Amino acid sequence: MDVIEADTHHAERTLAGASAAEIAAWGRRSSDWVPPTGLGPMPADLRERAARLLQHQLAVAEALVEGIVQSRRQRDVAARMSQSPSRPESSFIDRPV
Repeated sequence: MDVIEADTHHAERTLAGASAAEIAAWGRRSSDWVPPTGLGPMPADLRERAARLLQHQLAVAEALVEGIVQSRRQRDVAARMSQSPSRPESSFIDRPV
């Protein structure tokens, strides 16, 4: 559980100051973790901690999803701007008035 908590805090810190590329990279990590098998039931003294950790993970996951959505929106806007026809440029003539 310590490793999962550390990973969750690391993801949260990354999201706090992350660029769009970093956020997308965290989104791709979702398939990295494989739950261990054969552990048996959760010990009673860890249930409250596990419940808090789950809530924290869900909050970080929600922030990650929002970051990915915003990143995609920015990417789409940038793509549309780069494909638009060039706009006429302003020209100025220096002359005394």
